[in-house]
Amino acid sequence: MAREIVVMGAGMVGVSVAWYLAKRGHSVTLVDRREPGRETSFGNAGIIQREAVQPYPFPRDLATMLRVLPNRQVDIRYRPGGMMQAAGPLLQYWQNSSPKRYARIVPEYASLICLSLEAHAPMVEAAGADALVRREGWLEVYRTREAMSARLRDAEANAERFGVRYRALDAGELSTLEPDLSNELVGAIHWEQPWTVADPGALVQAYARSFEAEGGRVWQADVTDVARHGSGWRVATSEGALDAEQVVMAMGPWSREWLSSLGLEIPLFVKRGYHMHYGATGSARLGHWVMDAEVGYLLAPMQAGIRLTTGAELERLEAPPHLAQLAAAERVARKLFPLGERLDDEPWKGARPCTPDMKPVIGPAPGQEGLWLALGHGHQGFTLGPATGRLLAQMMEGETPEIDMAPFRADRF
Repeated sequence: MAREIVVMGAGMVGVSVAWYLAKRGHSVTLVDRREPGRETSFGNAGIIQREAVQPYPFPRDLATMLRVLPNRQVDIRYRPGGMMQAAGPLLQYWQNSSPKRYARIVPEYASLICLSLEAHAPMVEAAGADALVRREGWLEVYRTREAMSARLRDAEANAERFGVRYRALDAGELSTLEPDLSNELVGAIHWEQPWTVADPGALVQAYARSFEAEGGRVWQADVTDVARHGSGWRVATSEGALDAEQVVMAMGPWSREWLSSLGLEIPLFVKRGYHMHYGATGSARLGHWVMDAEVGYLLAPMQAGIRLTTGAELERLEAPPHLAQLAAAERVARKLFPLGERLDDEPWKGARPCTPDMKPVIGPAPGQEGLWLALGHGHQGFTLGPATGRLLAQMMEGETPEIDMAPFRADRF
């Protein structure tokens, strides 16, 4: 039976939820203050990461803690204000990163990742977006044999448990594949399954157009209130009110404030990130997405130029940008690959919505009939949006989802 549904949030997650619901014949309105794909989904590395079966744990070993403490690293930086504001969730994050707890979390998280490509595939086809997508995997490059060997042990285990496919490249094989990278690298891991996207924001926009072709509506407006209304819900916006039987909250890092107003406390915190686009010097060419694994940044040959994305910054959501992390990444990246001049007027800044147990929240909101949640995807919203949309649509129609969704319930907190 068709229902009237409002999806709040037009990033990859919200657009994907709306798309899968519309495909099932529901009347769906997608509402966001910006055009689809213009917030966090716009600025990511553009990889659909089928290999990413292990979420990022909080560092617990002393060597890593001492390395991070001076706050000058590329992969992670922190601000006292951000740490204080998120103290509770960060403590839980640290606790959930213990070996015993993390071992339980990995297979639950991996069950979502393993659906990522097959959930994206029908959306890419329906959106006519194949030109944006490359199916050649990406490269994780290494400077020391010790670090590469350790990562290869993880890769071998993940291949056996979760079907991850990879290839180890020595320095010569890497040089043949990417001749303009530094000759100081000892090798790379070629993750073979992931898809890469030349313009992440454009892919979300293509999915949104496909959603509209299915009869969905995209409404660009500021949400001003969300409340029960009769037997359903009313979403008040700057452009008027939307009444619906059901509402999906998919507003990424902005979800926590709205849920709190409804009496729901989800311990979300943010990891911010930055990017900048560059040209290449002379005839240098970068053919693959490349992560400098031991430093913690990524170079991606996108339509807008070579995108450099930083690691994580623990800071308040709306705090002003701090650009030293990007500058530090750029200094190292110029030694890895001959980057040319900056192409953007100013760096892009975005925020990833994270949970203390590294798993997203997907399912019904406790005690709020008709309110559904799709949030907290951390580093993998771009990868997991379509899988979330497919699974949530199954749940909303009363079907048994294709994987166990209990680990993603909101009441686990």
